[in-house]
Amino acid sequence: MKQDSDAVDVPACFISNHEGFFGSIKNFIRDFVVTEIDVNGQQVNRAAATHASQIPHCAFPQKTSETSTEWKEHYNFQVIQDTDVSADCRVDVTVPSPGSFDLSMILGQSVSEELEQFVVSLRDEKEEDENPANKELSLGYFADKHQRANVHRAVRHRFPFLMTVTIQPEIRVREDPDYRELSQLVTEEEAEDFFRFIDAKVRDSSYTFQPDDNKEHRTAVHHFLSRRFGKLVETKSFSEEERTAITVRLRERGRPKKRTAEDRKEEEVYTAFTLRKENLETLEAISYMAAALGILPSDFTYAGIKDKRAITYQSMVVKKVSAQRLKEKTAEFEKRGMRLSHVHSVSEPLRLGRLQGNHFDLVVRHLRPHGPGDTHPSGADTHTRLAVLVKEAVENVKAKGFVNYYGPQRFGSGQTVQSDQVGLALLKEDMVNAVRLFFTPEDGNDPQSQAKRHFLQTDNAKESLALMPLSKARERLMLRALNRYGTGPDGCAQAWLSLPHSMRVFYPHAYCSRVWNEAVAHRLATLGHIARQGDLVWIQTGQNKLEDREESSAQIHVVTDQEEQEGVYSLGQVLLPMPGNTVKYPENAMGTWYQERLTRDGLENCRFRVGSLKLNLPGCYRPLLAFVHNLSYQLQIAASGEEGGQMTGNSSRKSDRNLNVTAVEGKQDSDLFTLTLNFDLDTSCYATICLREIMKCDL
Repeated sequence: MKQDSDAVDVPACFISNHEGFFGSIKNFIRDFVVTEIDVNGQQVNRAAATHASQIPHCAFPQKTSETSTEWKEHYNFQVIQDTDVSADCRVDVTVPSPGSFDLSMILGQSVSEELEQFVVSLRDEKEEDENPANKELSLGYFADKHQRANVHRAVRHRFPFLMTVTIQPEIRVREDPDYRELSQLVTEEEAEDFFRFIDAKVRDSSYTFQPDDNKEHRTAVHHFLSRRFGKLVETKSFSEEERTAITVRLRERGRPKKRTAEDRKEEEVYTAFTLRKENLETLEAISYMAAALGILPSDFTYAGIKDKRAITYQSMVVKKVSAQRLKEKTAEFEKRGMRLSHVHSVSEPLRLGRLQGNHFDLVVRHLRPHGPGDTHPSGADTHTRLAVLVKEAVENVKAKGFVNYYGPQRFGSGQTVQSDQVGLALLKEDMVNAVRLFFTPEDGNDPQSQAKRHFLQTDNAKESLALMPLSKARERLMLRALNRYGTGPDGCAQAWLSLPHSMRVFYPHAYCSRVWNEAVAHRLATLGHIARQGDLVWIQTGQNKLEDREESSAQIHVVTDQEEQEGVYSLGQVLLPMPGNTVKYPENAMGTWYQERLTRDGLENCRFRVGSLKLNLPGCYRPLLAFVHNLSYQLQIAASGEEGGQMTGNSSRKSDRNLNVTAVEGKQDSDLFTLTLNFDLDTSCYATICLREIMKCDL
């Protein structure tokens, strides 16, 4: 039996107890065809995709804090913290009157005095070389967001070295690490004045530090300001009377340059198309097309990522490219294994998750029963045995579904270092290790592996970039950034930031997917195949299903002891959370398992945010089981391009159809038995995992 090297990625835990059979997949590219199903239930290679509302594949709970909305309304800069924070040094407001900063009026006399004492204690600890970084004070609870904004502004104006943190509706204060770092480079008075300048954000204003004749020291100040405030300010050194000082100016945030009608017309052009690709990653195909069209990869939008080792059909929308121009490039794209169809103009981009699922047309070759090879020596007996095994397997999976594991492609099929390991390093904010894991080469001497190996051996990003194939968009983006910013922690962080957000977040998601796979295997092994007390289930409202829309965690129900005894819920209704910062964990042994599993990887205190990379992982709930729809199959014998008799069967979610077995004639060599399967899966479900349940073997 043919097996992929990544079979170990997915735990061997099954729902049904049928015997299964051996076989191999993806012997030929045409053996694995994936066709996206649009939101109207149509396969995209048969009709142009429509643009209906988005259907996400898992339910995200609403955030328990409104700080991210509040942040967007009041701030214009991302602060790198472990919690949702509101640091008024980034506030974009008109400078208020001095009276509006009266803390005793805003906080009350007692809290204001308590804050004064807190500031004194911070300064005392600093003078004694103690570390007050973890020390904080609660200012109380403020239900109104405008009141919270006033508190943030007043505290920051009075004490520029403090950071205000909102954990709705409570506001806490702690020492601002940015202030601490800057005060080690300049005087405390300068640091406070600088932060007041940042807070005020007076248009066309500037702030100049004291003259500094030490070039290395000025460089350190420049680097700090660029790293922490680069989106807000620009810095430059000016010489006057043989003294040099750093001047900071706010970046121009006035009215944008007036666009011409032609500019607006070009930017508002969206063209939709169906992409057929063969043996290409989705992002690799986008890189090819972007280069040919002279646009950015981020100008392409899509509903989902498709397999590389397959023929796939999916919807895409490209910005700033007309339908006519896109059609002119089709011949060039075909040379790269891409074919475009259904090209037409649309009014908006495509959103990730905007699909109903995927249709699969698969061929499993070289079928044979499990067990010793001489158990069924006759070809006719083998076929009879296989017919029984296939029927039993299909009926079981149709009725019971399969464990909804993430497939091996989620982690990077066949790679020496897999994506979840990179994701773990990112969650630990170990940027250098994450980069080195990302550039770990495979065993071969292909150009990509040679370029990666050269980077790890020499740390020379420029030379490695010259060696890296043009088709490897992610690697080249990273190497360009490493060449520009260096290979230290800050440079590696910039390298990750050079990737589009969807690429960056893929790696932490891969780690969370690995944990989810292990969690479901442990859940089934220890708690069995029924809904247990403390399990999480989805409470449906009306006709809504888990896959239909984003919901609050209030619709995640915890199974009670009585409900377990009465069998109110089935295993198919049980959910397990993807680790994140807003999910609820099971209230049974699985909750403890999650804690221990994350602790084992050093993430016991992880808040699933990587502020420096602008990554936030709220988590989601994923059904423990998945179900196959519209399943049909054929078991047949093929030799030298000829097909013998066949056994056929069909099933669907709405009805069951009788299986029919016809006499089989032809070659009796069991290696020639093939199974053709056609079925639909919901979004984020994996055909290879469904096949594992049917065949009871790794693929």
